[in-house]
Amino acid sequence: MKKSDNNNNELEKMEQEKRGKRIRDIRENELHMNKTELAKEIGISSQFLGLVEDGKGNLVYRSLKKLRNLSGHSADYILYGLDDKCIDKTKELLQNYSEDEIIETLNFIKHFIMLIRNI
Repeated sequence: MKKSDNNNNELEKMEQEKRGKRIRDIRENELHMNKTELAKEIGISSQFLGLVEDGKGNLVYRSLKKLRNLSGHSADYILYGLDDKCIDKTKELLQNYSEDEIIETLNFIKHFIMLIRNI
């Protein structure tokens, strides 16, 4: 096995463990549920939920979607720890603009960044 493959496997393992901790934190501190209750709500066994929370398993799409709906967190937060508030605030700010205005602004930003990189 290549060294880069080992590094990738270690990173994936660490990400999986962090994801499991986030799910446990959501279950315990926000939903105030035990493993059996949450597992039933998202359609898995409590034993499998224990594996997921210990970083030894991953939720399938259907269960992740149910957890997302139940918790109010984005899938990005559950999977990667990305800040929900940032996403929500961005959506709120963008509601004031048309799709064309947003695309035009993004193109401007892209060209501006390219200009700065060339300086």
